[in-house]
Amino acid sequence: MIRIYNSLTREKQELRPIEAGMLRMYVCGLTVYDYVHIGHARMLLVFDMVSRYLRHRGYRLTYVRNITDIDDKIIRRAAENGEPIEALTQRFIDAMNEDSERLGLVRPDHEPRATHYLPQIIAMIEQLVAKDYAYVASNGDVMYAVARFGGYGQLSGKRLADLRAGARVEVDEAKRDPLDFVLWKHAKTGEPSWPSPWGPGRPGWHIECSAMSTALLGTHFDLHGGGLDLKFPHHENEIAQSCAASGDRFVNLWMHNGFVNVDEEKMSKSLGNFFTLREVLPRLRHAEVLRYFVLASHYRGPINYSLDQLEQADAALGRLYTALRDLPLLAPSPSEHGERFLEAMDDDLNTPEALAVLQTLAHEVNSARAAGVHQRAAALGAELGALGQVLGLFAMPAAQWFRLAKPPAADAAPSLDDAEVEARIAARAAARRAKNWAESDRIRDELAAAGVVLEDKPGGKTTWRRA
Repeated sequence: MIRIYNSLTREKQELRPIEAGMLRMYVCGLTVYDYVHIGHARMLLVFDMVSRYLRHRGYRLTYVRNITDIDDKIIRRAAENGEPIEALTQRFIDAMNEDSERLGLVRPDHEPRATHYLPQIIAMIEQLVAKDYAYVASNGDVMYAVARFGGYGQLSGKRLADLRAGARVEVDEAKRDPLDFVLWKHAKTGEPSWPSPWGPGRPGWHIECSAMSTALLGTHFDLHGGGLDLKFPHHENEIAQSCAASGDRFVNLWMHNGFVNVDEEKMSKSLGNFFTLREVLPRLRHAEVLRYFVLASHYRGPINYSLDQLEQADAALGRLYTALRDLPLLAPSPSEHGERFLEAMDDDLNTPEALAVLQTLAHEVNSARAAGVHQRAAALGAELGALGQVLGLFAMPAAQWFRLAKPPAADAAPSLDDAEVEARIAARAAARRAKNWAESDRIRDELAAAGVVLEDKPGGKTTWRRA
C-alpha cells in the first residue's frame, strides 16, 4: 500500500482511491508571464515522478495541471512590453512546453487555462454568493467571506485571530473583514474584462483552480499538489471556496514539494540567484542530470541548488549509465532489488532510497561483469534499466549518453564533435596497422586532452566515450 504524507492531516496515510483502481490528481501549474525557473522545474519534475509511479503501480490516473493566463503580473508584464496579453501568455506557454519536453515530462491529461473556464468560474462564484459565503463589496469586487467558513486554517494550521492580529493596518475599506479575498475583480480602465452578473471584470487567482479542478475531476477527488509556497493562502482559499460551493470534501490528500535554495540561500531575484531553465540546462550534459539532482532529495524537504550538486548528480547518473553499457537487451525479472525499490517509493515516494537501490544494482552489474558472469550482469542490468525508467531516467541508450559532451568551462578549448572524434580514431587505427605506435599514442593523448576516452576491445575494435 502506498503511503503519502498528507499536508492536511500532517501524517502519512494510505492512498485509498475514491474509485477502485482510479486516481484523480490536480497540480497547480505556472503563471505564464516569464520563463520556467528552477523552482518551477522542481515542482514539474516532482509531480512528473508522482504521476509516473502511480501509473506504474497500476492506477488509472487522470492528471490535471492548470495554466494561469490572466492575473496582475501578466497584465503588468504585457504593459511593460507593450504587447497584447494573449501574445505574451502564448509565447510563454510555448516556452514552457519546450522546456517541459527537454525535461522529459509526460504531458498532463488536461492543461486547463483560466481564460477558457470563465463560465465555470462565474457559476462557482454565483453558488458562493447564493449561499452567503461571498458578497459584492462597495468597490464592485466580489469577495469571499472567510469568517463564514468554519474550517478555514485547517491546511496551514493558522488561526483566524492570529491572522487578523497580523493583518495590515491599511485594510481595504471595501472588505467586511481584512482576511476576505477577491473572487471577481471589477473592470479597470485598460485591463481585460469579461461580462458577469456583477458587471465586467476578471477572476481572482484562487477561484480559478477551484473551478477548473472541480470541472475536470469532480467536487471530491484524490490528490492535490503544488509547491509549499502555495499552501497558504492559495490552497487554504481553494478549500474554503470549493467546500462551501459544493458541500463536498474537495480533496482527500494534499501534497507539497519543498523550496529550492541556491548555495544555501532562498532563491530570489533580489539576491541575484534566480535562474531560469534556459540558463541552467546549457551548463549540463543533459536535462536528465537535473532530474537526477531533484530526485536525489526527498520531495518534501528543501533542496540546495549549486554547481557542485549538479556535478555530483552528473557523476552519479554516469555510474548508472556505465553499468548499462554493452549489455544485451533482456526482459527484467523480479528480484529483491525491485521489492526494495517499491518499498522505498511506497513510503511517501522516497526517491533518495529508490536511487540508492539503483546504485546498488549498478555495483552488482559491474561486479558480475568483472567476474565474467555475463548472464547475471545482463539480468541485473535489465532490472536497473526498468526501475530507472519508472523515475523517468535512462531516456537514451547508454552508448548515446557517453557521446554527450559536458559543457566546457569558459576558458576551455572547444570540444571535438562526434565526426572529428571518429576521424581521429580512424587515423589512430591506421597508425596502429602501420605499427606507428608513437602516432597512435599521440592521437590517444590528443583525444584524452579533449575529454574523450578510448577503449580498445578484443578484435581490434575501439569504442569511445566522453569523460
